[in-house]
Amino acid sequence: MVASDKTRSFIPLVIAVLTVSDTRSEEDDRSGDTLVERLTAAGHTLAARAIVPDEVEAIRGQVERWSRDPAVDVVITTGGTGFTGRDVTPEAIEPLFEKRMDGFSAVFHRISYDKIGTSTLQSRATAGVANATYIFVLPGSPGACRDAWDGILAAQLDYRHRPCNFVEIMPRLDEHLRRGASISV
Repeated sequence: MVASDKTRSFIPLVIAVLTVSDTRSEEDDRSGDTLVERLTAAGHTLAARAIVPDEVEAIRGQVERWSRDPAVDVVITTGGTGFTGRDVTPEAIEPLFEKRMDGFSAVFHRISYDKIGTSTLQSRATAGVANATYIFVLPGSPGACRDAWDGILAAQLDYRHRPCNFVEIMPRLDEHLRRGASISV
């Protein structure tokens, strides 16, 4: 049974938001606004916010810098997950992943399907872990950002969420690095 454990205290995370777009500016970045509003309303802290063009190096560079910053716990991107020639966010970010989070995409698409039907197939939403930082790659619509936050991230980024959540395993995300050995498959 999914529940919130009232005996646990909320642990605020530090979250960076990246909008990937050739056309958005700070004034009209509704998807970025949606994420910032939701994460701050939940009690988390905005580490940084940026907009970069749909270019692999710009996207990867910003996400990698944030993932290497020990003060940043989570990076959320919005935009560039479709199929057009300029949609390159998954290609930019997935090579950074040390661990993929395949379940995120599956759950996101289930939630999205309930709202937009088969149009959910046009998103390549993905997630993973790099440098002991959670990275979530969302579509560029405010609706998709709401669905991902409300349906997945709000609970999983809350230490009180039971039976388990991302916050409680954060201290162990870099175990393989601290051991000094890589894991062979």
